[in-house]
Amino acid sequence: MPLTPLDIHNKEFTKSFRGYDEDEVNEFLDQVIKDYEMVIRDKKDLQEQVTQLTERLGHFTDIENTLNKSILVAQETAEELKGSASKESKLIIKEAEKNADRIINEALTKSRQISIEVEELKKQAKVFRTRLKMLVEAQLEMIKTDDWDDLFEEDVEEGLELLENKS
Repeated sequence: MPLTPLDIHNKEFTKSFRGYDEDEVNEFLDQVIKDYEMVIRDKKDLQEQVTQLTERLGHFTDIENTLNKSILVAQETAEELKGSASKESKLIIKEAEKNADRIINEALTKSRQISIEVEELKKQAKVFRTRLKMLVEAQLEMIKTDDWDDLFEEDVEEGLELLENKS
């Protein structure tokens, strides 16, 4: 067990005939007591500082651990968000491609249908033209016949007589 300042103070030395000067020894012991008390106070102060610093270190270690965990959670969340965004963008692209294909297919179908209708209309127009041409030609032939000339030469009165005789 270490000495205390009180132990040093109460220490009694045996006296001998040719011993040390008692006042000198007492002065030295007083100085040792003062120095020893100061060392004990310094030790106590340093122990308190060590305790405080240890507590602060523990606090900062806790903060560091919390921050590290937060950083890990943030990184994981960021990775999940990136993955989610990537999946969503791929889905959007696929949907857009499907829509584009559908639109293109619909346009091609309509284009083919219109082409078929145009061809049908061309055929109908050719048939109509041919029929009209034939009709016009037939009408022209009727106009060119001599029956018209005979019709103009007959007398209206003769035609009436013929009608009356028949009745």
